[in-house]
Amino acid sequence: MIIEIVILAMIAAFLGLRLYSVLGRRAEHEEETLMGHMPRAAEPRQPAQAERTGEQAPARTAEGAPALDRVLIGVPVGAHRAVREIAAADRRFTPMAFIEGAKAAYGMILEAFWKGDKETLNQLCDDDVYASFAAAIDARDEAGEVVENRLIRINEAEITSADFDSPMARITVRFAADIAAMTKDKDGNMIAGSLDDAIESHDVWTFSRKVTAMRPDWLLDETDEG
Repeated sequence: MIIEIVILAMIAAFLGLRLYSVLGRRAEHEEETLMGHMPRAAEPRQPAQAERTGEQAPARTAEGAPALDRVLIGVPVGAHRAVREIAAADRRFTPMAFIEGAKAAYGMILEAFWKGDKETLNQLCDDDVYASFAAAIDARDEAGEVVENRLIRINEAEITSADFDSPMARITVRFAADIAAMTKDKDGNMIAGSLDDAIESHDVWTFSRKVTAMRPDWLLDETDEG
C-alpha cells in the first residue's frame, strides 16, 4: 500500500512538472510573439560632428520631423538653409550620415582611380568627372606608369557649402587626408614619391543627388583642390 502511494505521488509530481514546463514555455512564446508585434521606436538620427564633439542624437519635434539645430554644428551658416531643405525633402538624410558616406566614397574613388578601376568610378561619379578620371587612367597606361598610392587616414571631412534646387541636392565637402604616393615606370622602377612618407592632401569634392530617386546614392560631380 505504501509503495502504491509513493508511486502515485511520483506520477503526480511528474505530471505537475510537465504541466509547468508546457505552460511556462507557452507563456514565454506568447511574450516573445507580443514583443515581436510591438512597433519599434524610430532610430535616432545621428548628429553632425558627433565623432568630433560627442554630441548625442538630435531630438524630434512633436510632429516627428528631425530637429537639425544640433546636427548642423560645424556646418557653415550659409549652408544651413539648403541642408534643412534637403533633410525636409529626403527623410533619410542627416548631415552626419552624409559625411560618413562622403568619407567612404572619398576612399573608394581614390582607390579605384589609383588601380585604374573604371567600373567602380563609373558607379560613383557623374559622366563629366568619370570622363576626367578615365582620361587620366588612359594617359597613365600609355606612359606605362603604375601608381601605388595609399590613403593613410582622413583627418577632416567638413561640409563647406550646400545647394538645393529641387529635386537636385548638391553638397560640397572639404577633405584633409594623409596620402602616401609612389609612381613606378613600366619596368617597376620608382620615378616619383615614396610610401615611407605620407603627404597631407586637401581636396574639395561636390556630391549631388536627386532626392526623388529611389536609391540613396550620391554621385561625385565636381572636384577641386583645397
